[in-house]
Amino acid sequence: MERLKRKIDMFLEEWKKNDDRLPLIVKGARQIGKTEAIRHFANKTYKSVVEINFVIQKRFKTIFNDGFEVDTILRNISFYDPDLVFPEGETLIFFDEIQDCINCATSLKAFKEDMRYDVICSGSLMGINYREIESNSVGYKEDYEMFSLDFEEFLWAKGYRAEQIEELYRKLLATTPLTEIEFNVMMECFREYMVLGGMPAVVFAFINQKNYSGTLNTQRQLLLDYEEDITKYAEGIDQARILDIYRKIPAFLGKTNKKFQISKVRKGARNREYIGTVEWLVNAGIVNICYCMNYPELPLKGNYDPGNYKLYYCDTGLLVGALDDETQYDLRTNQNLNTYKGALYENVVGEILVKQGYSLFFYRNESGTLEMDFFVRDAESLIPVEVKANNSSVHSLNTLVNSSEYPDIKYGIKLAARNIGFNGKFYTIPYFLAFLLKRYLREKGLR
Repeated sequence: MERLKRKIDMFLEEWKKNDDRLPLIVKGARQIGKTEAIRHFANKTYKSVVEINFVIQKRFKTIFNDGFEVDTILRNISFYDPDLVFPEGETLIFFDEIQDCINCATSLKAFKEDMRYDVICSGSLMGINYREIESNSVGYKEDYEMFSLDFEEFLWAKGYRAEQIEELYRKLLATTPLTEIEFNVMMECFREYMVLGGMPAVVFAFINQKNYSGTLNTQRQLLLDYEEDITKYAEGIDQARILDIYRKIPAFLGKTNKKFQISKVRKGARNREYIGTVEWLVNAGIVNICYCMNYPELPLKGNYDPGNYKLYYCDTGLLVGALDDETQYDLRTNQNLNTYKGALYENVVGEILVKQGYSLFFYRNESGTLEMDFFVRDAESLIPVEVKANNSSVHSLNTLVNSSEYPDIKYGIKLAARNIGFNGKFYTIPYFLAFLLKRYLREKGLR
């Protein structure tokens, strides 16, 4: 196996076809495959590829010191490396680790207006305010947010073809149950995905070896790498407090409520001491934040409490790696997880929703008698999404769908280890088809 096929591959091909393409910034968490994907596209598409990494090749930070005219920048690059060539219309300039050179963003206007050379930038955006890059290049760049592998990309890695996945989608759209073989095999694939997560290094090792050997060690090394990045890039904020929050997420997810509370991160902790810490982790792509709605009604983004939230790991495999040594095996064999099973399934569903472009929202009333894991929407209604890790009842889902108190809710969705179905109130969808949810809700409304 040479490399993992990624969705960004198709995006980059379409970007290149646009005659009026803008300089592109590919952003996302560290070690999710940004550089490898861009490099693969560049080498197969362009006659000349000029790759500059501002972390490794620090001297190149000065190429903008004499101004932002394209010829001036290229002249300075050539002084550092006279072997580089820049044939017009056949050159891609790839600026990697842009977070270490803000001036690079300012140059994108000049490259866009010049039009002789294509430019792609990449960066983790850890430790910098993305608004600074935004203000330096507004109107002259296009953004693409990249994540670790989603479940569809994982299926590609295992060898499943697009037409096989499309057949699953057609059955979902028609509310037709899957065959026993389809259901059981996909459920097993999904358990593998939950155990491994989508970090390319972990998935690549699993696919090549055809076993889990070494994958836990890789997950844990990635966790340590993220902690090292926090201490390196978290400027102006207490790194120790960011690490406090990052390390405590698994413990809060294990609680019945799952609400993240700064006051319980450590004894005597106060909210004012942790200002900006959660936002830093979210902006760095390390965690996903899920806000509590004030009331189950639309609009989602105008109806939530910014001080009441849950935090999830951006990659469920990293959450597994943060738990006991035996958690991988427990999840594979569906044993010993007890109440934490629900946390793992919530985390992976939250991850799946974010990778489709959703923001995360939940609801829990003050008495705790009504709560819902997530909410999404279609063109006309608010849709509660309940994640069931077992066969327990769906009291809250039934209440939200049936009660006249929630007029924005017309139907609900239950994600579970159950086949496709509809009981007149909510759709049951197996976990492993949740990655199709946004397309499903859009196209279901057109039928």
